[in-house]
Amino acid sequence: MTVLNPIPAKFQKFVFMFAFLGLVLPTGAQAQSFLDYSKPKSYFPNPLAPYTARQVAPPRFGNTPRIETLLTDGKLRLSLSDAVGLALENNLDLAIARFNLSIADTDILRAKSGQAVRGVDTGLVQGTPGGGIGGFGTGAPGAGAGGTSGGAGGAGTGASGLVQSTLGVGTPIDSFDPILTSGLNIDHATIPEASKVLYGVSSLQQNLGVANFNYSQGFATGTLMSMTFNNDRITSNSLFSILSPELDSGFRISLRQHLLAGFGFAPNMRFIRIARTNREISDVAFRAQVIATVSQIQNIYWDLVNAYEDVKVKERSLELAEKTLSDDREQVRIGAIAPIEVMKAESEEATASQDLLLSQNELQLQELLIKNAITRDLSDPLLASASVVPTDTMDIPEKEPITPIQDLIKDAEQHRPELAEARMDLSNRELSKKAAANAMKPQLDLVTWYGAYGLAGLQNTGYGGPPIEPVNPTGYSTAFTNLFKNNSPDYAIGLNLNIPIRNRAAQADQIRSQLEYRQAQLHLQQLHNQIGIEVRNAQYALMQNRSRVDTARKARGLAQQTFEIEQKKKALGASTSNLVLQTQRDLAKAESNYVAATSAYVKSRVELDRSTGLTLTHAGIEIQDA
Repeated sequence: MTVLNPIPAKFQKFVFMFAFLGLVLPTGAQAQSFLDYSKPKSYFPNPLAPYTARQVAPPRFGNTPRIETLLTDGKLRLSLSDAVGLALENNLDLAIARFNLSIADTDILRAKSGQAVRGVDTGLVQGTPGGGIGGFGTGAPGAGAGGTSGGAGGAGTGASGLVQSTLGVGTPIDSFDPILTSGLNIDHATIPEASKVLYGVSSLQQNLGVANFNYSQGFATGTLMSMTFNNDRITSNSLFSILSPELDSGFRISLRQHLLAGFGFAPNMRFIRIARTNREISDVAFRAQVIATVSQIQNIYWDLVNAYEDVKVKERSLELAEKTLSDDREQVRIGAIAPIEVMKAESEEATASQDLLLSQNELQLQELLIKNAITRDLSDPLLASASVVPTDTMDIPEKEPITPIQDLIKDAEQHRPELAEARMDLSNRELSKKAAANAMKPQLDLVTWYGAYGLAGLQNTGYGGPPIEPVNPTGYSTAFTNLFKNNSPDYAIGLNLNIPIRNRAAQADQIRSQLEYRQAQLHLQQLHNQIGIEVRNAQYALMQNRSRVDTARKARGLAQQTFEIEQKKKALGASTSNLVLQTQRDLAKAESNYVAATSAYVKSRVELDRSTGLTLTHAGIEIQDA
């Protein structure tokens, strides 16, 4: 992930540098190495490598060093760009989600062997508390990483959790990985015989040595090839065996081709295509995770700024209450006002002190939330105890730019990752729908093979059967050579037909795949509708909160003027402490309302960016596939 020149000016002082998975690295940081697990281990230079387990490096549990550069004098001075950058480096939601990309790679590797994919998780990881993002159907905080789908293939939980069981239907696929089997054994048997008619002895003793080999491999056309090479050496005390030892050798090359069910590339390559589409879904899902995390960090940051500003408001209110109390005590001392006025001022001062305490507690909570969101480990006492000082303020433009709602919806349809996920999920279902239809056909296979046999050995010195011509002694090389002289060939060609009567299982899978495909089409349309509502709602909220800011700003100004006038009147003896305290409370409330309105406005801007899918664009972040 690389970061271009960001649109907001406040982001221009910081440049994000992303690698393939959106990993942000500070200066001097060590880049994390992501292996391509879609590629198998090579036999070279270690021929045993494919049979040894891979070890995944343990994750980083510590924070990146850059956070230490922002920590001075027990304070963490944090801009919005710093918060986003540190979150992309350290946030555990993103760290967990990154593993889904490698997990999707393993499905590609598995599918290349002809096996069904296990599925990938596309849900948002929402384990970071605070700054909840909007949207319909969003998971609750702490929903975790989800899990690998237990269904028969497919894109895990899919786009918003649609069932994906039929992504594994279709004809069985032969293993694309060659399989080599062998049998090497030595056998001795002593078999009592009831009659000497067969072997000429009452107890047959036989020694058998076997060396058999088989190679088989499936192909994407629906073809299965197998080659067998069998060898044995037999010695016995049979009086009727001409050869002892007897050396046998034989080979057979067999081909089987599906002609109806399972024929062609479409049904046999479906898992590979599904796995590759799932990998693309994982990329889009990770982009959705980055959008969600960045939006959440922005909201947490503005909540922190809101709490920070609210503490300032409460501190000013307490200062005014303390000054009023001091003035009233002086007035009581000189006999200008009754002592009861002091009691009212003391009550106001106590209320203001309590409000400040509550506001400070809220600030401490927001500081904890932001530190948790931008770190992996809060065990460092300096970091845990450090106060967070936001350096960005909630700026309100003088004139609100108005973007036509249709343009916003168009942006959302182009950039919202949920729509891309749903479209790719629909593509997977199209493949499975065709595979289910193909599996309804009878299984008709063309089978053919060619083989040969060879025989050699020594004449049995104990032969007691009818007279025979002397046998020339021969060894295994003679038996092996005879295989290729076509003296004892074995060949055949034929058809195997398998017709399932009633075919109910295939019928059920086929109609279910159709139903789920239509269901996914409706889900895609539903997403379009929901996203349109989200965008409209976000724009309404933005305009409403802008009006709220303007109203709150005006109310704050009027409250300030009223308070100043009332103070002057009191100084001239034309007003009472009670009226001053009332206008003081009104001013404090107006200032708090303005801070809250401003916070709601900037967060509604964050929500509009999220609902249109432009969060990363406006933050200057671009995810690139390497």
